[in-house]
Amino acid sequence: MKKTRLCDLLGVEYPIIQGGMTWIANAELAAAVSNAGGLGLISSNAGAPLVPSMQENLREQIRKAKALTDKPFGVNLPLAGPAVRELMDVVIEEGVRVMSCSAGNPRTYTQYLKDAGVTVLHVIASVRHAQGAEAAGVDAVIAEGYEAGGHNGFDELTTFTLVPQVVDAVKVPVVAAGGIADARGFIAALALGADGVQMGTCFIATDECIAHPNFKEAVLKANDTGTVISGRKLGPTRGIKNKLTEQVLEMEAGGASAEELQKFLGAQRARLGQLEGDLDDGEGYCGSIAGMIKEIVSAGEVVRRIIEDSAQVIAGL
Repeated sequence: MKKTRLCDLLGVEYPIIQGGMTWIANAELAAAVSNAGGLGLISSNAGAPLVPSMQENLREQIRKAKALTDKPFGVNLPLAGPAVRELMDVVIEEGVRVMSCSAGNPRTYTQYLKDAGVTVLHVIASVRHAQGAEAAGVDAVIAEGYEAGGHNGFDELTTFTLVPQVVDAVKVPVVAAGGIADARGFIAALALGADGVQMGTCFIATDECIAHPNFKEAVLKANDTGTVISGRKLGPTRGIKNKLTEQVLEMEAGGASAEELQKFLGAQRARLGQLEGDLDDGEGYCGSIAGMIKEIVSAGEVVRRIIEDSAQVIAGL
């Protein structure tokens, strides 16, 4: 297929990025996506113990990925997380040349990373945030609609409405994220003006992902209404419908404050659901596109199917 600006920017064959899913974006998954021609991303806490050294965990994950691929890969970091500067230093020291950032002000670290030769992508959920990220010097923006799993923007804009408005508002490459799992979503994103896509949910159901089998099975069993947004006072979060989301929604309906919700949820619910497989009391971050995912395949097969099926999708238009 024809290369886009994102391919040139990242040095990849196909404009497909694997999402930096907290706890489960491991080195093996990232390397498999990169080997297939996309860009794999590593999370700093991928597979980490409950009280880890994030820096050493990230360093180990990066070195594992280097042993498995000679293709470009990157690291995903939420800017509001702990020890961000120290984690960035690990990225720089280990020679990783792409970083995807989210949940924070892009002005804080973008220039620091670019001065070290790192290409910076920033996740945004509105036109205003995209323009701010561009002004801060990022190399590309990831426009994430609220169909996506995990934490989403407060305005809950859909990918279909967000992407073209961001494309019209900025000059840097735009990556579409949220609600994409096959060639149809991929081509639709390009038709909206995006230079590429980022996908997370479909990579949960892959051989290389370290997500617990219970979590993978929950993704396979989910239908079109199998996910839900909850925790709006803290930040809208999409995940598999379960006992926990029902409790959170009941608390919200009863007028619980953000502080009460935070105290109830604590800090390990996502690990509990995604790594330990407790899909009653744990969070299973998952996009609404899960209803289209019906089997576990290799990460490389996910990428190959999208590219191979794209010509047929275009021919059918």
